[in-house]
Amino acid sequence: MKGKILIDSQTCKGCKYCVLACPKGVITIEEKLNTNGFFPAAAVHMNECTGCAMCAEVCPEIAIEVWKGK
Repeated sequence: MKGKILIDSQTCKGCKYCVLACPKGVITIEEKLNTNGFFPAAAVHMNECTGCAMCAEVCPEIAIEVWKGK
């Protein structure tokens, strides 16, 4: 794992911008609603994450934090 993603599932509104922006397909949309009634994004293939932060760049809710590993 070269990067790490943390998605705040309660802040996420499920717009899917991060899913479309991720070049490695790390992020998907959950099948369970959050407390606000949205299907939030979730990082499911973390071992593929490069830490590029494209997901965080496009997130309109600022719900994603990215750390780049060494």
